[in-house]
Amino acid sequence: MNIVERAKAPTPKFFRILRTVGLTLLAISGSVLAAPVALPAAVVSVAGYLAVAGGVISAVSQITTQQEAENDGTDS
Repeated sequence: MNIVERAKAPTPKFFRILRTVGLTLLAISGSVLAAPVALPAAVVSVAGYLAVAGGVISAVSQITTQQEAENDGTDS
């Protein structure tokens, strides 16, 4: 299965929720980083880490697929 097929395959419910959480973290951290006011360095640093974490969570959740159990009549 190549990466395009994995991205198009059905995603389990848990990972769809996790993907949404990751995208939310990414959006919040992006708005904090792009804020027109001066923020403390710690806030900007945490926002950067949240952006990376949100991107990784979303990417991993998107390529996680739900495999259908193939039963060919043999038990192994």
